[in-house]
Amino acid sequence: METEIVQIEPPEEGVNMILGQSHFIKTVEDLYEVMVGTVPEAKFGVAFCESSGERLIRVEGNDEKLEEKAAKKMLEIGAGHVFIIFMRNAYPINVLPRIKDVQEVCRIFCATGNPVQIVVAETGQGRGVMGVIDGEKPKGIEGKKGIEWRKEFLRKIGYKK
Repeated sequence: METEIVQIEPPEEGVNMILGQSHFIKTVEDLYEVMVGTVPEAKFGVAFCESSGERLIRVEGNDEKLEEKAAKKMLEIGAGHVFIIFMRNAYPINVLPRIKDVQEVCRIFCATGNPVQIVVAETGQGRGVMGVIDGEKPKGIEGKKGIEWRKEFLRKIGYKK
């Protein structure tokens, strides 16, 4: 078995991503429907790595640039039944519950706006995601100033009252 690290940088400021695993070709269309039905103003690209049959990268979305970036990154990851969603004008928290409700979604590896490293294993049969490194390691423990900043920030962006 060989391992490889695939780096994922947010393609541009304000773009978040979700990386997950599913089990059926209709995933790409179901994820498209979740995105437009949950946050209509979101711009996004979805790519899904088909792992049998023609074994193509299936792509949907409503933003050509994000679709292209998702497809290229999925080709680089190359792991069976894995999907990626790049989104703008929405946060993963807005769509994650609905994505988890999609029948064929098996797991979510990460949902983030951080740079991510995907640990990919390759065997004679194919490739699979072993894990994800999301962001950087902590610098310390939150103190009073950190608590104040966090509470102010969450209220500023409308997630707490």
